[in-house]
Amino acid sequence: MGLWLAGELRRAGVTVAVIEPRLERDSRSRALTVHPRTIETFASRGVHEPFVSEGMPLPGGHFGVLDSRLDFRRLPSPFPYTLALPQERTEALLEGQALDLGADILRGYEVTGFTEHPDHIAVRIAGPHGPTTLQAAYLVGCDGARSTVRTAAGIGYPGTPSTVLGWLGDVRLDEPPAPGYSSFGPAGTLMAVPMPGGLHRLAGITPRDLTTTWPGDLTLEELRENVIAMAGTDFGLRDPVWLSRYGNATRLADRYRKGRVFLAGDAAHQHFPAGGVGMNVGIQDAANLAWKLAATLGGWAPEGLLDTYHAERHPVGADLTATSRAQVALMTAFTPEGLDLRGLLARLITTLPDLNDRLAAQVSSLAVIYPPTTPGAHPLTGTRAPDLTLGDTGLFALLRADRHLLLDLTGSDRLAAYARTGLHVHTATPYQPPAEFAGVRAALVRPDGHIAWASAEHDDTALAGSLTAALATTHRK
Repeated sequence: MGLWLAGELRRAGVTVAVIEPRLERDSRSRALTVHPRTIETFASRGVHEPFVSEGMPLPGGHFGVLDSRLDFRRLPSPFPYTLALPQERTEALLEGQALDLGADILRGYEVTGFTEHPDHIAVRIAGPHGPTTLQAAYLVGCDGARSTVRTAAGIGYPGTPSTVLGWLGDVRLDEPPAPGYSSFGPAGTLMAVPMPGGLHRLAGITPRDLTTTWPGDLTLEELRENVIAMAGTDFGLRDPVWLSRYGNATRLADRYRKGRVFLAGDAAHQHFPAGGVGMNVGIQDAANLAWKLAATLGGWAPEGLLDTYHAERHPVGADLTATSRAQVALMTAFTPEGLDLRGLLARLITTLPDLNDRLAAQVSSLAVIYPPTTPGAHPLTGTRAPDLTLGDTGLFALLRADRHLLLDLTGSDRLAAYARTGLHVHTATPYQPPAEFAGVRAALVRPDGHIAWASAEHDDTALAGSLTAALATTHRK
């Protein structure tokens, strides 16, 4: 998320430096899943194709490894699937973009502390050439669950300790199961996820993993034993690339902003990696914060805009941690009662398409809605803008990192004059708009793809007046 944040800031013309302690990228796959909303975010800057071409598309995901998988093909997105793509490749692509855009990436350096001043923050770093101090307008901690930035800022990180240990192995399988394979029973839970390059990720939990005692590093022999116990075969697993354990410690920063310091990603929220959502939520944190920082530094942000980062993203983090805990409960329900509960929920997902759609939208971040701040706002306000077909282009292709998009859906350039206010104005009648856009004559879309204002007002004068009032809350006068 730090690399996406850096790229977004550079797209908006902001000077940015990324402080990275690692001399080289981590070669382990780590975060493997790229969700639909993340691909949409990349598409809104025209950089999604390398991810789509390299990643392995999978038609769905899971919730608590229930037997009924979530069908992402029903999602209202041009990318109704997840991508299996090792984090190393995701990072490499994002780093290349940030560098091409002019970001400074200082490898081998780490933040050791900072001093905040009324008009800047002095960030102390140490690296290959000794300690030095960087002066910046703001500091964003994207430095993980053990965040130095969060600790130095004195931001609380309350939550619950680990009580469950999951494990994974990225290996080659001579006899791989069918895509989407999972198994659950008294012996434990097991998932097999195909990866690019002929690898598979095997991940799971056994009843003996319900512990607070660290049993040591995972070995290939233990992985094989666990897989056989649950699947009756080891699928011919061999040649491990990465073996790991991880816990379910769950924490949420009590604030995402303190003065000139912000938190994003794991520095703001830690959770069990159920559904592969962590990196994706972090990228959405960055997407929300980047344009607000750019607007503030560019002088067009209204008063209090930066405070809306916490107001909008902290509830998303709270939902993330609660949903993660719920999935851990399902993934460790090895008792007869737990198995019956899992069976009931799996049947409901199969028989109630709306439940499938709601859970799939939640897992994929498509369901995120930022509550409107003004009474009587149109129901679209705060929702994610879909990729409407607008003449010979799509909405995603029109989004910019440095300004709002005004969709003039009147069909006659009635709002063209608003281009003088710094908006990107596009006039077109959407082709086959979704039901929620019925009657909408104009919409204002933020750089992060969420709708700031919409109106179905039929009177042109009243429509312009409503837009002018909305702009007073989104742009400095």
